[in-house]
Amino acid sequence: MSPRIWLSVGVSAALLSLGGSTGQAQQSEIGFFITSAGPGKGGNLGGLVGADQLCQLLGATAGAGAKTWKAYLSTQGPGAVNAHDRIGSGPWKNAKGIIVAKDLAELHGNNNINKQTALTEKGETVNGRGDTPNMHDILTGSQPDGTAFAAGEDRTCGNWTKSGQGAAMVGHHDRQGLRDDDASKSWNSSHPSRGPDGGCSQNDLKSTGGNGLFYCFATK
Repeated sequence: MSPRIWLSVGVSAALLSLGGSTGQAQQSEIGFFITSAGPGKGGNLGGLVGADQLCQLLGATAGAGAKTWKAYLSTQGPGAVNAHDRIGSGPWKNAKGIIVAKDLAELHGNNNINKQTALTEKGETVNGRGDTPNMHDILTGSQPDGTAFAAGEDRTCGNWTKSGQGAAMVGHHDRQGLRDDDASKSWNSSHPSRGPDGGCSQNDLKSTGGNGLFYCFATK
């Protein structure tokens, strides 16, 4: 199956599972959400293109398909991309109209992202630490300031194309972890994924408290 066909099938499957309909949606002020579902292939999101396409389609189900949506994901190596540079300048509201950050400085500083505000495009909360199953590991591949990691040790599941060996840096949308430290409380850079399949499979992501979800932001 070609990458393009796989991407179409993966996105269509995600939308079918959500019951979304872009034609019936009403316009919304939403500018930020966590994907309520991922392609289901772990860290293999179809690259940045595939992740952005899913953000765009899920944004449309929320009534904001006229906006340009981007995944908050970094890449590594030649032509590395910083998540910080992909998402516009804010402000960003969640599905209930609450501002999670007014600009990039606040987003990467003292933002308003937590379990109650980091909602899906449907306006639903995402399971956090203490819930079953825990899904608070959100894929970012980023450092705390939203920039990419240096080439070398994989922190992006092969720039979002691998579902086996590798690792992805994740953040905790509920700002909780095993310890009371900055990493445990980080929304975008808490720890690398790991697991029995190598670190990037759907099973690996679930084993450390995730589900292959990621953040989407409207650029304008």
